[in-house]
Amino acid sequence: MQTDISPAAPIREWAEFLAAHPDITALDAFIVDVNGNALGKRVQVEDAETVFADGVQFSACALIADSRGLGHNVQGMGASDGDPDGVALPIQGDLCMAPWTQQPVAQVMCHMRDVKFQRSLWFDPRAILANIVSRCREVGLHPVVACELEFYLLDPRRRADGSVAPAASSADSGPPRRAANLSMDAVDVNAAFLNKVNSAAASQGVPVCGAVAEYGIGQFEVNLRHIADALRAADHAVLLKRIVQGVARSMGMQASFMAKPFARQPGSGLHIHMSLVDESGDNRFGATGGEALMQQAIAGMQAFMYDSIGLFAPNLNSHRRYLGPFVPTTLDWGYDNRSVAFRVPASRGAARRVEHRVAGADASPHLVLAALLAAVLHGITHRLEATRPVEGRVKSERSADFPDGLLAALDRLEKSSALAAYLPEQFLKLYSELKRKEYAVLMEEVFPVEYDFYL
Repeated sequence: MQTDISPAAPIREWAEFLAAHPDITALDAFIVDVNGNALGKRVQVEDAETVFADGVQFSACALIADSRGLGHNVQGMGASDGDPDGVALPIQGDLCMAPWTQQPVAQVMCHMRDVKFQRSLWFDPRAILANIVSRCREVGLHPVVACELEFYLLDPRRRADGSVAPAASSADSGPPRRAANLSMDAVDVNAAFLNKVNSAAASQGVPVCGAVAEYGIGQFEVNLRHIADALRAADHAVLLKRIVQGVARSMGMQASFMAKPFARQPGSGLHIHMSLVDESGDNRFGATGGEALMQQAIAGMQAFMYDSIGLFAPNLNSHRRYLGPFVPTTLDWGYDNRSVAFRVPASRGAARRVEHRVAGADASPHLVLAALLAAVLHGITHRLEATRPVEGRVKSERSADFPDGLLAALDRLEKSSALAAYLPEQFLKLYSELKRKEYAVLMEEVFPVEYDFYL
C-alpha cells in the first residue's frame, strides 16, 4: 500500500494505473454498508480522475441501507433530512481491476466522509471497527485476524415457487445431488470457478489461501490468510464476497452468502480466527502466560456473545442457521472442537488462536469484527475468567439466554450497556431500528409455506 498521502497522490495513482491498463472503460467506486454490501457508482473512464481528485458524491445513507440497498429513514436520516450526500474518497492502494466484468472495469473501495468537513461518519462500519482496533492498540493488544466464508453456488434461475437450486457443476453435468464434504472431486469439478476466484483475488491483493467443499450440496468455503490488520481483514472479506459473486455471475451461476438458503442443508457461516501478537509480531497466545491471556479473551467473547447476536445474525433468515448442526447457541468453548462457539484449533506457538464460529456469512465483516474485538478487549482488560472447556460434542440445548429470533436479538443489542461501552450507543439504536424496519417490510408478504399451514 502506498504511503504518499499528499493531495496529488490519488490522482497520480489513477494516472499510473490507467497507463498500465489503457483499455479500461469504467471505474466502480463503492463504500461498504452495514450489511457488508458494496454500494456506489460506476463512473465512465473519462470522468474517473475526478473520483481521485474530489471523491464521488452519493447518499450518505447508503451506509445504512437495508439488505436490498433501500433506506428506511432510520434516526431521521434519509427522508426527514433531505437525504444529504456524503463524499466517497478512494482508499489509498485499493485501486485494482474487476476481472469478471464483460468489459475492462477497474474498482476502488472508498470510505464515506462528511461532505463539508470530510470527517468520518459515526455510522460507517469501517470507522467503527477502526476505532475498536485503535483502542486495542492503545493497551498493547495487536489483533491478527483471518476470515473464512462459506457460500453456495446456485442456479440463477428460480424455480416456479421462487425457491433456489444448486448450480450445475459444469457444462457437462447437472447440479450435484449429494453432499461432498472435503471432496477433492467436487473441487476438481469446480476447478474453473475456483481458479478464477484465486486469480481475481491475487490481482486485487486479497490473500486467499485455500478452498474446500463443505457439508452442503453445492457449498464451498474460501479461506483468507491471517494478517495483523483487522480493518484490512474485514475489507478483504468484503472484497472476497464481491469476487466470488462476480466470478460466479460471469460463469452463469449465482453465489449466495445467505445464511440458510436451504432448510435441510447446513447454513453458511463467517468464521473468524483471531490471535494477539506483541510489538515484535510474536504470538502472545503461544508464549509464556499465553493460555491465561487466551482464556481471558474467550471469557470476553462469552460475556458479549448474546448481546452481539443481532450483529452476527442480522435478518430473519440468519436465525434459521442456528437451527442446524455445528452452529453454536451456547457459550461453550473447547480445544479442537467444532461443536462450540469458540474453538481453539489444534495449534501451538505462532499458530495459537481462537476460532469464533457464531456469525453467519450474511453478516457485516466489519461489524462482526468490531463486536469480537470489543469482547476481547473487555475480557482482557477486566481479567475475566472463562468457563471450563467442553470435551466432546456439546449436548446442551440452546441456552435460555440465547435471543429467540431476530427481534429479541435486536432488543438485546440495543439495550446492551456492555457493548455500548465500545461501540457507539447511537449506532446500536440506529442499526436495531434499521433491521426492525427491514423485518417489517418482509412480514408484509405471505410466505408460500403459510398456505400449507393455514389455507
